[in-house]
Amino acid sequence: MNIKYIIGCIIWFAGIFLCDVYVQEDVWRGKSVNFKHGKLQVSQNRRYLVHEDGTPFVYIGDTAWELFHRLNEEEVEEYLENRRAKGFTVIQAVILAEYGGLTVPDMNGNLPLINNNPDTPNESYFKWVDKVIRMAGKKGLYIGLLPTWGDKVNNKQWGIGPVIFNPDNAFRYGKWLGERYRNFKNIIWINGGDRLGGGENFPVWDALGKGLRTSDKNHLITFHPQGECSSSQWFHTSEWLDFNMAQTGHSQMDYSIFEKIIVRDYQLVPVKPCIDGEPRYENHPICWKPEEYGWFDDVDVRQAMYWSLLSGAFGHTYGCHDIWQMLTPEREPISFARGGSWKKSMNLPGAFDLIHARRLMERFDWDSRTPDQSMIVSGNTSPKHKIVALRGEGFAWIYFPNGEKGQINFNKAGDVQRMKLSWLNPRTGEWSDAAPVGTSGIQTIIPPSSGRGNDWLLIAETR
Repeated sequence: MNIKYIIGCIIWFAGIFLCDVYVQEDVWRGKSVNFKHGKLQVSQNRRYLVHEDGTPFVYIGDTAWELFHRLNEEEVEEYLENRRAKGFTVIQAVILAEYGGLTVPDMNGNLPLINNNPDTPNESYFKWVDKVIRMAGKKGLYIGLLPTWGDKVNNKQWGIGPVIFNPDNAFRYGKWLGERYRNFKNIIWINGGDRLGGGENFPVWDALGKGLRTSDKNHLITFHPQGECSSSQWFHTSEWLDFNMAQTGHSQMDYSIFEKIIVRDYQLVPVKPCIDGEPRYENHPICWKPEEYGWFDDVDVRQAMYWSLLSGAFGHTYGCHDIWQMLTPEREPISFARGGSWKKSMNLPGAFDLIHARRLMERFDWDSRTPDQSMIVSGNTSPKHKIVALRGEGFAWIYFPNGEKGQINFNKAGDVQRMKLSWLNPRTGEWSDAAPVGTSGIQTIIPPSSGRGNDWLLIAETR
């Protein structure tokens, strides 16, 4: 046998082994969230979410839109356990799913509605939804629960539909859902479903939101818009909307979209928490043109997350193109999906990186956090390489998306004479010492490595 072939096999198996060892280095132990802290509510300063006892809540979501529709009980368990172990806290899923959600039965053989009528829900289907929510609850996971996907409200742009909602039955459906689920501990309502909230859609989505709020005062409600939009564009002052959700989407490749949406939402008055509920998906064709732009990968996942978090978002949602549709070899891939199997894609590298952001967010004070791009005093004009900064009481975070150097004003983060700098590797979660701050408080920072995939987070702490 060829010796080069043997050596190659040894190296390949060693790489697989080391990868398995690595992914076990930072596993979430126990339930993802402790529900004993009480139900979720908006913080006093209106910037983030807390439990009733004041404990901050870190929203680390995953888009599993077809969870109820395309998985059986064993598969749901496998998926939820994988996400619990990776530190996710919210699973976003749709009751009336996008792809044949009204016409193709779930894996138990049930359709959600009788005669496609929102006033006649199928109890067998909703018992399955109940069960999945309880399965998630046992693992300390919230379900970001969408009553319907947008094609049931408007499918003129795209979607299978059929359209079944009007303002009257949308209100009744929302009220019925609120009554059914108001005593579940692990629900966050997500009105909408990849659609605009304005125009002829507004009365329907608004009625659905009001219906939910009428019968459910226990759970928070937001709205999931279509790409490059935010709930704030239509519902910012609506009484039923507790926090804004944006979708930066799957086309933009630089910081501009975060500046357009997340920064804008953070600056709105009245103040409401904001989050990106659907960013670049891992393994998604960029702009749906893979032959021209390629595919989003773990580098894009991390950039989207830290650009968002350091621009004012209180949490972040991950997404994988193969997982949201629960792709299998037997199913027709949607929108150029190439992963082959959602089970395989659960362990793409980007999914392992969110736990490091969660641990960082849990480690530092929440109330004093403020995005502050004035800390970056060097030329920082390229949106492709945008360095972003956030500061708080006695600390600051500076994100270098490609390891490029930058001149930073640390005076804005506290007493530079007592300041310690550390590097956080967003790929591994490892911390290492950085050079001390100069006496002037303004220092040119050169990250440990540079180039695409060499993103770094600099942490400044006043001791």
